Amino acid sequence: MPLTRVTPKLLVSGQPSLAEIADLPAHGVAGLLNNRPDGEEPGQPGAAAERAAAEAAGLAYADLPVTGDTITRDDVRRFRETVAAAPGPVLAHCRGGTRSLTLHVLGEVLDGRMRREDVLAYGAGLGFDLTGVLAWLRRHAPDRTGDAGTGDADTGETP
Repeated sequence: MPLTRVTPKLLVSGQPSLAEIADLPAHGVAGLLNNRPDGEEPGQPGAAAERAAAEAAGLAYADLPVTGDTITRDDVRRFRETVAAAPGPVLAHCRGGTRSLTLHVLGEVLDGRMRREDVLAYGAGLGFDLTGVLAWLRRHAPDRTGDAGTGDADTGETP
């Protein structure tokens, strides 16, 4: 399972196996953030098994299951808070890594640290297609100011 470093505190990846979770501390990872709903596809370990494997490896564990179509501003906020509160680098994972990176990038744009026009190039530089980020922003945070502003109020409502 390849790990993609996004920031000093955040890595993303696809679904790790339970054995790979056990090996994460050897890669400097202190926490595991699961962004997959249980049962998304056959054979995935699921949140309970991941939590047990993470705890056995001495990792902090958090479960924030989302789908691309159901991400809310509250999910973005919870993702940011989970990463910030972790005692060290966090591996956020989903099926392939894009959903986890999407949560991070949405937070960056909504907080004004990244411009919308930079999203696709940023994703491509990490090996990810982030067109879904721009679609989400068009639907849920229209840019009325011409900059990377926050758009609509943070209601936490489902998109």
